[in-house]
Amino acid sequence: MLDVLCAGQAVVDCITRGKENEPYRENVYRAETIRLHTGGDAVNEAKTLSAMGIRAGVVCCLGNDIAGDVIFRELTDAGVDTSRISRLSIDTPIANLMVAEDGSRISVNSQAIQLPGYRIAPDVLSGAGVISFASLFRPPLADAGSVRELILRAKKEGAVICADTKLPVDPHVRIKDLQEVLPLIDYFFPNEKEAAYYTGKDSYPEMAKAFREMGIRNVIIKTGPEGCYVSGEEGQFSLPAVPVEKVLDTTGAGDNFVAGFISGILHKAALKECAEKGIRKAAESITGIGGNRQGPKA
Repeated sequence: MLDVLCAGQAVVDCITRGKENEPYRENVYRAETIRLHTGGDAVNEAKTLSAMGIRAGVVCCLGNDIAGDVIFRELTDAGVDTSRISRLSIDTPIANLMVAEDGSRISVNSQAIQLPGYRIAPDVLSGAGVISFASLFRPPLADAGSVRELILRAKKEGAVICADTKLPVDPHVRIKDLQEVLPLIDYFFPNEKEAAYYTGKDSYPEMAKAFREMGIRNVIIKTGPEGCYVSGEEGQFSLPAVPVEKVLDTTGAGDNFVAGFISGILHKAALKECAEKGIRKAAESITGIGGNRQGPKA
C-alpha cells in the first residue's frame, strides 16, 4: 500500500544556468553550469515525497533508451515504487532549460513529449491513499476520455484525488470536456497562467470561483513569487511565498509545492496548514538546481 501515487510526465532536464550573452569565441558560448537532472511533474512529486519519508510511487512512460534508464535508476535509488512504469520503444522526453541568474527559465521541448502509443491503464490506479494526476492536460493526461476513466477509477478506489495542471500542447484540449468528473477532484493546483487560461478570468478570486463552480472542492492557485491563493471548503485566503537568500532555479517549484501540500493531506492537516507546507517545500526547492533537488532550508 502506497501513501501517494503520482501519474504524469517523466523527462530528463538539461539545465543550462547563467549563459553569457556574448560568445566566448565564434559560435561558442559559456555558461555557469550545464547539468542533467531527472524531471517531469510525476517524477518531481514522487521523489520529493519519498525524500520526506512518504511511500510514493509513479505512473509514467519511459523509452528503452539512455534517458529512460537514467530516470528509472534515479527513481529506484530514491526509494520510489517503479512497478507501474511502462517502457516502450519511444524517445524518452528530454527538455532543454535555460535558467537566468534570477532563477527564471525558458524551455525547449520536442515531439517526444507526446508519448506516442502510451495511455495509462486504469487498473494501475490502486493501492494508494492519494492519487496525484501531476500533469493534467498534457500527455499522458491530455485525452479527455482517458482522463475521465482514470479519475472515475481513482474515486472508485477510494483515493483522495489531486490534480496539477499544465497548459495544453494541443489547443483542442478543453477543461469543459472533463466537466462530469471535475466534482470528483479534491484538490486542484493550477498556476496563475494556467488558471487564467482555463477560466478566462484575470483575478485570483474570480479564477478560483470559476473552478469551484465547475464542482472542484478545493482550488489552490500557485502564484510564483507571490505564494498561493486558496479557495476551498475551509474558506479563502492568500499566503505569501517564503523568502530565500538566493533563488538558483525555479524548475519544479510548483511540483514541490504540491508534494508539500500532499504531505499535509496525509497528516490530516487543515487546508491552510497544507498550503503552508507547500509554500515551505517550494522555497526549499528553488535554492537548489533541478526539479527535485532539495536545497538548504530557507
